[in-house]
Amino acid sequence: MRPEDPFIGRDILNGQFQILQKIGSGGMGAVYKALQADMNRMVGVKILHPKLANRKDLVSRFRREARAMSQLTHPNTVKVFLYGELDDGSLYIIMEFLEGKNLNQTVRTEGPFPIERALPILMQACGALDEAHRAGIIHRDLKPENIFLVQSEALHDYPKLLDFGLAKVGERQMRPGSIMLTQEGMVFGTPEFMSPEQAQGKPLTPASDVYSLAVILYEVLTGKLPFDAKSAMDFIQLHVIGKPVPLNQRVPGRTFPLLLEQIIDRALAKRPEARFSSAAELATALQAVMHGATELPPQLGGKSGETTVRLASQAQDDGRALANHAPASGPLPSPAVAPLSIVARGSARTSVPLLLGVAAAFLLLGIGLALVLMKALR
Repeated sequence: MRPEDPFIGRDILNGQFQILQKIGSGGMGAVYKALQADMNRMVGVKILHPKLANRKDLVSRFRREARAMSQLTHPNTVKVFLYGELDDGSLYIIMEFLEGKNLNQTVRTEGPFPIERALPILMQACGALDEAHRAGIIHRDLKPENIFLVQSEALHDYPKLLDFGLAKVGERQMRPGSIMLTQEGMVFGTPEFMSPEQAQGKPLTPASDVYSLAVILYEVLTGKLPFDAKSAMDFIQLHVIGKPVPLNQRVPGRTFPLLLEQIIDRALAKRPEARFSSAAELATALQAVMHGATELPPQLGGKSGETTVRLASQAQDDGRALANHAPASGPLPSPAVAPLSIVARGSARTSVPLLLGVAAAFLLLGIGLALVLMKALR
């Protein structure tokens, strides 16, 4: 029999909040539903596991999430009301209480979304993310589980961006004496949704989150990821040097506008500079699809024929990048992957450092042979 949760039924912060029930848990802590009687409202209370209070890195991550989220005001970002430390040393965040399901749960239950449903959700998430980027915050762990769809009488499919626990923040978000969670060459995040540069432990820009959003959109539309992989290491390798399955080839019998496929291809470019430069740009591109456009707006390189040229150039660049990895003969080698702290999808957070990186992995022999043949025919 499990021991009773000590927080359930407890009053905290001088009786301002009464914790009613646990609504979620993870490796770092638990989230509770609580009543704020004076305001006559329900709130969410996130509490770091007391046993982790002596872990400076985790405490710093928890405080950083609270501080980052408290500075964001976009309506599609979950609101943080208070954060601090309880009398027993437990760290807490008081946030708005949300009713509904996360995007992953919804897609798993209802199946892939039609464009008319998927694009407005992702466009709103882009707005929340753009505010974070302009504040110097990069999320680093975007996935469908961290986009919550509020469902109520007044709201339907209203997305809220969650969980900035892995966020990379600028100096203005750091308190004096805060410790940095990462070192150069370390990787944090969820393998299925990592950008190539994140998978290699390189410095990140907003374009990294744009890549992750594109992976999310791809999955929401098709129910599948852009790559076929069986393990976290396979996903990481494919993000770095693999070619995603084209959107219109992913689900037999289901087709999408060519412009949408081109937008996702661009957002999934291996090089950050080849993607959309901001989440706002990605939202503008998706808006064009919603309006039935066949090419991007001019400010995004959408003059007649230019989109195709840009994508062709991007494909050539990515092809050269793959060729640079290829030896004179034989299969492609494994990419250089940094030590990892993996966030397992759909489960509690776990930290799994792979201190010496990946010893060996392989890709399809046919890719290497094809590259050799291409070189021979030049």
